Amino acid sequence: MITLVDTHAHLDFPQFNKDFDLVLERAREAGVSAVLNAGADQGSSRRSVELSRQYPWISASVGIHPHSAARVNNNWVAELEKLAAVDTVLAIGETGLDFYRDLSPRDIQDTVFREHLRLACRVNKPVIIHSREAHAETLQVLQEEDLPYPAGVMHCFSGDRRQAEVFLELGFYISMAGPLTYPRSHELRDLLKYIPANRLLLETDAPYLPPQAYRSQRNEPAYIKLTYERAALALGQDLDELARQVYLNAVRLFSDAFVDRK
Repeated sequence: MITLVDTHAHLDFPQFNKDFDLVLERAREAGVSAVLNAGADQGSSRRSVELSRQYPWISASVGIHPHSAARVNNNWVAELEKLAAVDTVLAIGETGLDFYRDLSPRDIQDTVFREHLRLACRVNKPVIIHSREAHAETLQVLQEEDLPYPAGVMHCFSGDRRQAEVFLELGFYISMAGPLTYPRSHELRDLLKYIPANRLLLETDAPYLPPQAYRSQRNEPAYIKLTYERAALALGQDLDELARQVYLNAVRLFSDAFVDRK
């Protein structure tokens, strides 16, 4: 069976409460060997760490999504730094800027984003970045702040080729999700051809952004195989070859602990 990795999911979210065990079972049956569960706020980050401690094939990141930036308490940085010391926590985030929904004031998003970058440098872990309708502003922050090495990943990338090239120059990986499978996502599939093979990641962002076959339904890690298949088709590449490359990329970015913690 082809080994697949899901480099970004939110299995701690309430959408999975009723059938969590079945979701994990389906993921394993689909060939998913590793999942990185991304923290989205303080509570989510704690739950993400708990999952990573319970399941050796699930790793964690800890962070504050820009939607939640206005709801952090005074101790949020210290709490994330403490959580980041756990050996199953492989990244900081997701964090960034979201000027599409604007659920937190933009100045607060900016401040919280910068604190994440500084934390990532202190703990020497890559950062997972969310950027929606804010690529220019995200780039400005990244150019003004120090970055960890390796820098991190542009999660669920939705920008153009020029923007991708700039983020790649800064040392970031580019990750794509279910939208790759949407009939109208021609530009996104074309962009795949310009991303260096050793800097590409694939993800579900479950429970969001399901592939076309499950559009309007809850997404889950088992469905990532459809995204791999569509990416392989767009690249004219063998599925097994692509899966192996993404596996190696994930290990290079997040460390061997992403896939080997038995």
